[in-house]
Amino acid sequence: MTTTSLSPAHDGFMLDSLTIGRRIRQLRTERGLTLDELGTAIGRAPSQVSVVENGRRELKLGELQRFASALGVGVQQLMSAEPPSERAALEIALERAQRGPLFASLGLAPLPLRKSLSDDTIRTILSLHRELERVHTERAATPEEARRANTLLRKSMRARHNYFAELEQMAAGLHAAVGHTGGPLSQRVASDLASHLGFTLHYAGDLPGSTRSVTDLRNGRIYVPLGQSPDADPRSVVLQALASHVLGHAEPRDYGEFLQQRVQTNYLAAALLVPEGAAVRILSEAKDARELSVEDLRDAFGVSYETAAHRFTNLATEHLGIPVHFLKVHESGSISKAYENDSVQFPTDALGAVEGQTVCRFWSARRVFDVEDRFSPYHQYTDKPAGTYWCTSRIQPSARGQFSVSVGTAFAHAKWFRGRDTSHRFASTCPDESCCRQPPAGLASRWEGQAHPSARLNSSLHAAMPTSGFTGVDTTEVYEFLERHAPAPTPAPATTR
Repeated sequence: MTTTSLSPAHDGFMLDSLTIGRRIRQLRTERGLTLDELGTAIGRAPSQVSVVENGRRELKLGELQRFASALGVGVQQLMSAEPPSERAALEIALERAQRGPLFASLGLAPLPLRKSLSDDTIRTILSLHRELERVHTERAATPEEARRANTLLRKSMRARHNYFAELEQMAAGLHAAVGHTGGPLSQRVASDLASHLGFTLHYAGDLPGSTRSVTDLRNGRIYVPLGQSPDADPRSVVLQALASHVLGHAEPRDYGEFLQQRVQTNYLAAALLVPEGAAVRILSEAKDARELSVEDLRDAFGVSYETAAHRFTNLATEHLGIPVHFLKVHESGSISKAYENDSVQFPTDALGAVEGQTVCRFWSARRVFDVEDRFSPYHQYTDKPAGTYWCTSRIQPSARGQFSVSVGTAFAHAKWFRGRDTSHRFASTCPDESCCRQPPAGLASRWEGQAHPSARLNSSLHAAMPTSGFTGVDTTEVYEFLERHAPAPTPAPATTR
């Protein structure tokens, strides 16, 4: 008979060397055989029998038959998937855990499986190991966890019309503390806010790539990048760092808390850049004149179009009674950010998340990429399954490519906006695939089976999460950075005798 290695699955049984080894040990003990005696019976050294019993060597079929014969049982009994006893099951589970990558990552020495190790102790260790596995599995599933967290966060934002009264009050208090009464918030005022909160600002060219800023709480310093990207507002980075401190944010415990902190930080920073009182006056006057425009908010406070669009969604429903939606869409068509309280139907995945989903080709957020005039705002009506919506969109370049930023509302509220007289109008039946996801029949008939594109592989397919945790911040780099930039300690004054 040919001796071949047993496969993990044989005749419907899931086999592993640990279970077989423990069964051999139990049968040997029940029969009163020593390692030497069993080794002699099968023609192997006692040390080799011990290796098998400890599950550290896979048996070939011929060897398995010799063990079965020496122990007076059939081969099928040795191949049973059931551990020979409850104690053996616990030892097998612990041994398997200690051989896994998670245990190895802990840097702990393996725990010897002695008789003095009680069953309860093993159960406790296994419970701790399972909890660690659960946490790591959850983190490894960050894309799914992020989509769930985003979906819940969007629901809570919709419920409050994306308006946070407590953050508006906090921003007003900070404005008053530094004497800012309105208008664009200058970099000098941002620096005054930092001083008021006990911080000095420092620009560094070697900021860790995984960070937007680094706050040194020990020395009262905030480090921001020396060379900002062209699309970045240097005030925003400073204000976001200050906002996080004011809000008392600690290390987030999960992805949901991480996203909540980001929303709060960005909201407070935007409320500092675009004060509520002054912004509402401008918007109310514009509504009365039926001339609402995101551009006017942008120009009045010297902020980016995206910040102005965000701020518009914060205030439009609460103060103007206008439900709206917001979209930031990459030139590839995928959604980067989204918010709605006007019942527009965004494309979603099975979890209800919209981030990463593809926007219909006929929506304003996609059509704007085909417009040659990038200086003027683009306006469009779109007939959608939920009704007709008016939308205004602009292109915003960034280091990650071009994005469209759009603000829209239902047809009934378009009357308040500049650009409502646009002649651009399209129809969308998405999520019906025949709308824009399937090629026209004529085009498909000419090219089906004749094209083989090479896809650009998304790196997230290989790395579901940053290895340093779900926030992506490299803690070692941050500490090394702080060590390099920490001020020299002040020498103690000399004492005289």
